[in-house]
Amino acid sequence: MSFVRLDPRDVVVSSEAVSTVVWSTNTPTATTFEKSSLQQLTSTANYYTNVYLADPEESDIQFAIAYGDVYGYGEIPFNPTAPYRTPSSTIYNQMRNLILGDEENTFDFGGYTSEHFYAITMERSRYGEKLMPGTFELKLTNGSDSISIIDDSSVNDVVKFKESGRVVELVLGTIDGGVDTTYNSNGYTNKSGSYGWMLPDVGVILLNGSALDSAVADGGLNLGTIRGSVSTISNKNHNKVFDAIEAGASFTLRAEETITSNYIFCRARSDEFNYSTNPSMISGSTGDIRYEDMIYSPRTYATTIGIYNDNNDLLAVAKMSKPLQKDFTKEALVRIKLDF
Repeated sequence: MSFVRLDPRDVVVSSEAVSTVVWSTNTPTATTFEKSSLQQLTSTANYYTNVYLADPEESDIQFAIAYGDVYGYGEIPFNPTAPYRTPSSTIYNQMRNLILGDEENTFDFGGYTSEHFYAITMERSRYGEKLMPGTFELKLTNGSDSISIIDDSSVNDVVKFKESGRVVELVLGTIDGGVDTTYNSNGYTNKSGSYGWMLPDVGVILLNGSALDSAVADGGLNLGTIRGSVSTISNKNHNKVFDAIEAGASFTLRAEETITSNYIFCRARSDEFNYSTNPSMISGSTGDIRYEDMIYSPRTYATTIGIYNDNNDLLAVAKMSKPLQKDFTKEALVRIKLDF
């Protein structure tokens, strides 16, 4: 086996952003949505609903929908002596700690402070590094009324940050048609601010509950979130958004990640790697080269390149698509790409 030490100039590091699909169907837009009937029979259904694109028995979870309310409205208390500690208040505080990093902060959607929201949390394995702003479009339908919302990254160059990373406002519109300014010049509702936030760095989409509950004449959907008091039954408000997503039948989203690549240039100069180090090339009795033509006109056929560290530990192996012939009349340059 022959070794040649790499020159520092032989190693180049490069990175590039790559866009990928989110859905298991390998298409940018999902059109069918299902939930598990088995999950709906368990206590977890009081917190969230897992959403699939096909039969839950045969497909993977794509995202989950949960309802958060600062007062714990719409759900049964965990303990009757603490009436405002419910699944919805738990979700609200969980998102407040994750996104805002402060249990005293409030959610300000386009200048409007909302006391409740719907959280769509993408399955971690689906979006890789982060969601991709500019690719989000969600159609929501309630009865005969529909709205389509997008993120405003295409018209807003100002990047806002919270504890969890970037924050992008959700507005009325479509990816192809742009922002719809029917009710507000920013694409917001008439009275309840924006339609929520997209948080690309943590894979979360918050839908402003007040905006969705607004009248259609104000840009809302009349969703009808059950609030106003602590309930004696679980109202499972999150299922209202699932029904709206299912009826809308159009959810477009992509992800992006930065792929870092090491390019290693392996050079074999004219006087290198021309003799085989295979023991079968040498006669065991005399120690001479078995084949006379290999004495004066040696040649080898490289099939594999190994990358080693200073301790001679094998770190990576590159296989040739076909054997590479090498002799004193040839030099070879092989580029190896390592992605991580």
